[in-house]
Amino acid sequence: MLSKDSKIYVAGHRGLVGSAIWNNLEARGYHNLVGRTHHELDLTDQVAVERFFDEERPDAVVLAAAFVGGIMANSLYRADFIMQNMKMQCNVISNAYSHGVKKLLFLGSTCIYPKNAPQPMKEEALLTSPLEYTNEEYAIAKIAGLKMCESYNLQYGTNYIAVMPTNLYGPNDNFHLENSHVMPAMMRKIYLAKLIHEGDWKRIEIDMNKRPINPDEKLKSLIGEGNVDGNNSHERILKALEFYGIYDNKVVLWGTGTPLREFLWSEDMADASVHVLLNVDFKDIIGIEKYSSVFYGASTTGDVDRNNSEGRGGAIPSLGEIRNCHINVGTGKELTIRELSELVVKAVGFEGTVEFDSSKPDGTMRKLIDVSKLHSLGWTHRVEIEDGVKMLFDWYQESLQS
Repeated sequence: MLSKDSKIYVAGHRGLVGSAIWNNLEARGYHNLVGRTHHELDLTDQVAVERFFDEERPDAVVLAAAFVGGIMANSLYRADFIMQNMKMQCNVISNAYSHGVKKLLFLGSTCIYPKNAPQPMKEEALLTSPLEYTNEEYAIAKIAGLKMCESYNLQYGTNYIAVMPTNLYGPNDNFHLENSHVMPAMMRKIYLAKLIHEGDWKRIEIDMNKRPINPDEKLKSLIGEGNVDGNNSHERILKALEFYGIYDNKVVLWGTGTPLREFLWSEDMADASVHVLLNVDFKDIIGIEKYSSVFYGASTTGDVDRNNSEGRGGAIPSLGEIRNCHINVGTGKELTIRELSELVVKAVGFEGTVEFDSSKPDGTMRKLIDVSKLHSLGWTHRVEIEDGVKMLFDWYQESLQS
């Protein structure tokens, strides 16, 4: 059990999830937190990570750091996505074990599930059929991470838990037009289309200076070299925005608007993560009686000799096969992309039109997770999508003032 004085290392504490987890822990009275930026600690550097653990000796670790990107990045940098994430995971998890970390929480993604998994996706769907090709390397790395946690628990009696969040949104989200996810991209496009219609160039310039466009080769052929920010001519800004489907009082979105998606407020995800970190043990997931009496050899305390794994190497006949010990984290609710756009339009106060370009791909038509395991462990979400969209737009507007 972690105390309020326990030292907790949050890897990736500046990101969407890591920052929310950090804030949630502080709100609960856990102030002995440790974080390092990528510049301060490269998690792919084995020697540097070992040195960090030697110096800090954390009691618990939250592994929220990852090498991430959209469909295009996943397609272009396949080797980077699998190698960078595997290096980070191996370095952090192995050093957590060698330095006696009491509890580790690994954050993955629901992209671990097969492309054609039955909906809603249960934890048991893992590795039952092929993955979505476009993000296969990232998914394989995350599967390896959750299997590392599972395997260390089975061999060494550690207490490492893996959680798999659905699509997240919230404070510190990425609103850059080139690589943001569906909700923040949609929100910014609709907001800018409204400002163009109102002729509010002051706010457009503030927005573009805050998050300038770094044009790809196709956009460069239309507008020339150089980033697009608020200091550019109005004509160049408008051409760049039109490239992303942003017009005067009109926004064009990709696809038909019919795919179904599930969304979870990032601070809810953080609350679920901290709930699992503080209240859920590996024994709670696989069955407390089996875990206490067989896995620990009739011990009720859970104390083990970490240097002696003989007889616990995952082949325990009385336990059978232990797998799929990860936990889905989401709402268990979904809506169409078109319905999401209607919520964003309402939050922004947009009175123009939103069109869908059906010549563009929809992506996976449905991606809903089963959250019954999470509910059985004592946690359910709080923020409904209708409220969350409003909250995200409020945060976005506030971010433009800083």
